[in-house]
Amino acid sequence: MPIYHQLGEIPRKRHTVFRQPNGQLYAEELMGNKGFEGLSSLLYHLHQPTGVRSVRVFRDMVWEADTRQPFHHRHFRTGQLPATDSPTLDRIPLLFNDDVAISIVKPRGGDDFFYRNAQGDEIVYVAEGAGVLESLVGDIVFGKGDYLVVPRGIVHRYRFAAPNAADQSVPPVQMLVVESAGYVRTPHRYRNEHGQLLEHSPYSERDIRRPATLQTHDEKGDFRVLVKKQNQVVEFVLAHHPFDVVGWDGYYYPWALNIADFEPRVGRFHLPPPTHQTFEGDGFVVCSFCPRPYDFDPQAVPVPYNHSNVMSDEMIFYASSEFMSRKGIEYGSITLHPDGIAHGPHPGRTEESLGQARTDELAVMLDTFRPLRAARQAVAIEDPGYQTSWLEQR
Repeated sequence: MPIYHQLGEIPRKRHTVFRQPNGQLYAEELMGNKGFEGLSSLLYHLHQPTGVRSVRVFRDMVWEADTRQPFHHRHFRTGQLPATDSPTLDRIPLLFNDDVAISIVKPRGGDDFFYRNAQGDEIVYVAEGAGVLESLVGDIVFGKGDYLVVPRGIVHRYRFAAPNAADQSVPPVQMLVVESAGYVRTPHRYRNEHGQLLEHSPYSERDIRRPATLQTHDEKGDFRVLVKKQNQVVEFVLAHHPFDVVGWDGYYYPWALNIADFEPRVGRFHLPPPTHQTFEGDGFVVCSFCPRPYDFDPQAVPVPYNHSNVMSDEMIFYASSEFMSRKGIEYGSITLHPDGIAHGPHPGRTEESLGQARTDELAVMLDTFRPLRAARQAVAIEDPGYQTSWLEQR
């Protein structure tokens, strides 16, 4: 849940006369979720936001599930996925259900159009890359390890920093994209009745980065805004630049949180995954596994115990090649441990963890409360031996 924010010029009172230097009224737009009951921001445009020249269907974006295999533990090697052109249209589907859709994208550059997801909120984890998230309510500079939370309906565009040509070891941009049918928010148990993050929260308002600069464009012409809605992308051509906002205030805007600003909790004995929760949505939660000391009791077993995720599927994106309980994973791996089968540390990992001082793992986990389906595109990068990788070698 973001906090109140204001950028640019706004009148002293809402819904009052506010004129441009040429005498025309600024055009108000209230943008928010849940009708008039949820979070909202009040925007002031140079031009009417309804000025559309044309509309056409651009592309269908229906996700197809792999129906050929029974449910089982799965491992997908996203390092095998190719780079593509668009950070918004070329996302490669991996896992999904009616609440959430998870994809990977490795864009070569930004878009020459503007994008608006009218189907879901987005959490974009920047595994590699840096740049600026431009939006009609302001810009956010981002870099590696950032979570970018983009509420539905926000017109935005990515601008990426040029790669370092002298350093060939610098990987291309890579982003994990989580699209949520519900409203993405900070976990309820971290907030008081007024919405303020509490002292026991693993991050605070100081860690949340809001739009810092507002770039107002007064340009007329043909400006393409591609809008995703009901698994279809529709192209709207506006008669003016969509970033024509001169000022706004409220609670509805994109925001960023770096995974390094998440403060992991450590106990005398092993603490379960809810300790690592970072966001919540309708039907799922997001957790961050960060570098931290291990449990400090001499008899503690640091790695997780075997567990069955009853009524929950577990997906983990490995943002480093180390993970305390896993073998055979690599940077960019994604594992899926579905409800109905027990899972836990690989053979030997429990013994190896005894007496260790810390872990340098870095991973993003989603627990969903409805089963996840693997997309057809995910099968091509699947590790077929993962489901039997718990068999002990004798």
